[in-house]
Parts: sequence; C-alpha cells; structure tokens
Amino acid sequence: MMKNNLDNPLEQDAQPKQKPKTKKKKSINRRIINVTMAFTVLFFAMLAFLVHFEYTDADEVINNTYNKRQNILAQSVVRGEIHADNGEVLASTITNSDGSESRTYPYGNLFSHVVGYATNGKSGIELFYNFKMLTSNSGLLELVYDDLTGKKDIGDNIITTLNVSVQKAASNSIGNNDGAVIAIDPDTGKIIAMVSKPDFNPNSIEDDWDYIVNSEGNTCLLNRATNGLYPPGSTFKTFTLLEYMHENPESYGNYSFACSGSLTEGDSSIKCYNGNVHGAESLMDSFAYSCNSSFANIGLSLKLNNFNSLCSSLLFNSELPYDMSYSKSSFSLKSGASTFDTMQTVIGQGKTQVSPLHLSLIACAIANEGTLMKPYLVDHIENHDGKNVKQYKPKTYKELLSKKDAKELSEYMRAVVSYGTGTKLISDSYEAFGKTGTAQFDSSDNSHSLFMGYADNGTKKLAICVVMEDMAAGSTWAVPAARNVFDAYFSY
Repeated sequence: MMKNNLDNPLEQDAQPKQKPKTKKKKSINRRIINVTMAFTVLFFAMLAFLVHFEYTDADEVINNTYNKRQNILAQSVVRGEIHADNGEVLASTITNSDGSESRTYPYGNLFSHVVGYATNGKSGIELFYNFKMLTSNSGLLELVYDDLTGKKDIGDNIITTLNVSVQKAASNSIGNNDGAVIAIDPDTGKIIAMVSKPDFNPNSIEDDWDYIVNSEGNTCLLNRATNGLYPPGSTFKTFTLLEYMHENPESYGNYSFACSGSLTEGDSSIKCYNGNVHGAESLMDSFAYSCNSSFANIGLSLKLNNFNSLCSSLLFNSELPYDMSYSKSSFSLKSGASTFDTMQTVIGQGKTQVSPLHLSLIACAIANEGTLMKPYLVDHIENHDGKNVKQYKPKTYKELLSKKDAKELSEYMRAVVSYGTGTKLISDSYEAFGKTGTAQFDSSDNSHSLFMGYADNGTKKLAICVVMEDMAAGSTWAVPAARNVFDAYFSY
C-alpha cells in the first residue's frame, strides 16, 4: 500500500525548511565576498592615490604658500642652504646675535631669479624646495639633543646643477641689457645656467620691495628665461624646415630658390634682413643665410593643419616638462590663414610666442638624437653633515623627434655656423650647431636678438637659448653671447 505524504506531517514539513536555509547561507556568503572585494578595491585605490600623491603632488601641496605646516617648521628648523654644483653656497641663513634669522645670498644678483628670494614671499628654488630646506635629516642623537635643549634643528641643503663659472659667463654676455640665457646639458637635462635681466639683489629685496612693485614698468622680478614670451624670429625656421622635410621626404634636397631680396605674393610682401639679395640657394643655404624670402616661399606650400600639428607635438600650446613656474608658448596658424599671416608666421613673426626655456628644450632634443630629457635644477639633497638624503637622476621625457629628423636638423644647424649667420661660433674647442634670429616686436625697427642651438666637444654637450631684447640682428649680439657661454662650459 502506497504511503501518503499526508500520513507523515513531520516528513512533509522537513523538506521545504532545508532549501530556504541553504539559500540564506549562500546569500550571506555572497554579501561577505562583495563587501570584502569592495574593501580590497578601496584599499588599493587609496594605496594608488597615496603613491601618486607622494610622487607627483606632494611637493606642490606641501610647498603651497597657504600650507601652515611650513610656518610651524620654520619655528623649529633653521632653513637649509642652497649650493652650486661644486658646493659653493648660493643661499644660507645667518642667526643674528638677538636670535633672529636673515637669509643671505653671497653672489647677490647673479642667481637672483633661479635661486629666488625667501623674504616678502618666495620665488625660484627658495619657493619650490621650501619644505625640503625646512626638513632636517640630522642624526637621531642630534635631533633628540636639539629637542631636549630647545635648540633649532638644521635643515637640509639643496645641491643644484648650476655652475658658477657658466652662470657668470651668461650674465656677463647680456651685460646691462634686458634678456635671458638658459643652458642645459641635453644628455641629462641638468640646467647648468639660467640668467634673466633686469635682475634684483635678493639680499635687499625686503628694503627694495615697495619700490619694485610700485614702479610702473618694473619687470625685474620676471624670470625671462622661463616666463618671458617672445616672437621667435628666424629661430622658428627650424620648425618650418622640419615641416617642409616631412611634406617632401623625397625631394626636399632638390629645393632651389632665387632670392632677389624680397618676395611678393598678391598684396603681401616679405623682405630679407637689410634687403640682402642671397641669389641662387639650396634649402640648406636658405636656412644657413636665414633667407626670409625663401622661407616665405616654402611656407606658402605647406599644409597648415599639418604644420599646426607638428608645432603642437614640439610643445607649442602645451605643458612643458618643467616643475617650476613657466609660460606656455603659443602657435595659432591653421588652414585658411591669410597669405600675409602665413608668410609672417613661417619666418617667426606673426602671433607666435615662445619662451627661451622652450627653445632650449628643442635644441636639447636635436642634440640628443631626438630624445628630450626632463630639465631639472637640483642634483641632490643632503643634511648639514653632507650625507646624501635624496638623489635626483636624469629622466627621459619622451622622443620629441625621430633620430633621422634630429640628424638632418643638426646638419642644417651646422651649416649656419660653418658658413651662414653663426660663423662667430667657429671654434677649435667644440663644434657648434644653431639658428640665429632677429625678431621684430613692434611697428618700429626695434628687434630682439636670438640664438638657439648646442655645442659638442665629443665628451660633453651644452644646449642653449639666448634672447637679448631691443638689439640688432641675432648674429650681432646673441651669437657672441652664446659663444661666451660655450667657452666657459667647455673650459672646465
């Protein structure tokens, strides 16, 4: 006889109760797993943020002038020193007899912009590495002793990449004129010299402050090497040349032009400097002699949108790989531009603006087979006993040019020195490469004198940009200035 489930109510009730229990257990386990995964993801996200902050944002946040932590540190730490590459002191703190402290700069105006000042606000290295100099990595026993006796700890020292001899040569080259020089080792990115004029004396900045900020047109606090913007003049023909090579890879070597001293296209006309007639020219001759007519002719043949893209890839309208304050360069020529704007822009006039820092980076990339190293000013940080606590190493920014492009540009820049507008750079001590520039900056005949390029003696290299404001042609002023810097660099 078949058993009826209804005859056994216990068995009937037992089956349905087990299934919900299993489902409930699985549901709880799933929630635990989900919560665990969420916390794991959150943990790694926080870890990634901390790593990113430590390596990219920490210095900027800590060095922010609104960060009160710096003021607290200054009460317990004597600000560290700033040194040149050979250990010479560029900035230090003196403790006066009354216990007060004052900052002193042994070289006065010489390093005023790059080292900066630490009174009435801060600038330059004094600003960017402020927290590092208010951090003490003295020995543990010394720190404990200072804490017990109420004595201030001694802050760490900044050892820069700056060379005093080269800095002096750069400053002397500009003399009493306004302008800037920046010199960089293209193989490493080390900034060897940075000069801007007019300058100021950081030793008396507190006394001079009101006069400086209230004097109309006083720009002595502006670091022209990094924040100055200028029409590039004929140095820009380096970019025009490269675009022409890209658009005519098989035939640019066959280019020829008959220069009559000027070029007229419709209602627009371009003249060569001083109306010089260069006659029959190859592409290399046009570059070496800096022929405006030939380059205006070249510019009218270019695909302007492609040219715009090239300039963007070469850091126009872009961030520069430089940690401290700088101004962006600008380039705006595009398809549809007028004949006049095109002819003006391709020879370095028009609306284009560039900083000396930017031009020096382009020279670095050309000198380093197309690879741009990130420029930097600090070699290492050490405590007051000379123990190295942080070492800065060369870093590759990116391949700015192909090796082929860099090699070709070097050959053209060598022609500038060999027989063109830069012959004053011919030397037995090194081989120089470059491009001169004369940039008109207003409706008068006033112009800036420029040079960008590099030199190589087989052992080391130096890339440079020189800008001298309101002067004669680039070969008259900027080239001799560059030579003085090269001579100083290759003599030590």
